[in-house]
Amino acid sequence: MSNWVEVCATDEIDEEDVIRFDHAGRTFAVYRSPDDEFFATEGLCTHEKIHLADGLVMDDIIECPKHNGRFSYKTGEAKGAPACINLKTYPVKVEAGSVFISLA
Repeated sequence: MSNWVEVCATDEIDEEDVIRFDHAGRTFAVYRSPDDEFFATEGLCTHEKIHLADGLVMDDIIECPKHNGRFSYKTGEAKGAPACINLKTYPVKVEAGSVFISLA
């Protein structure tokens, strides 16, 4: 059984942007870097459970829209208060113009 789930087409995420993806009762955030790489994290801020896809992406950082907590979307590391718990990250692959994340 495959654990890869198709999220979207690569052209649905702009460079240095994020989209929300809901699957099986969970929320994920999928990012596109300036280097045209794709990354995925859990989709809710670990501080207040706000949707990160509503936040601001700069460099490799996602900033929560509520209290400005910052995380590296590449590693999930909490980079600024009030966020102090890291985000879970997920493997990503791109095939035939589509973005997939692994939920294993």
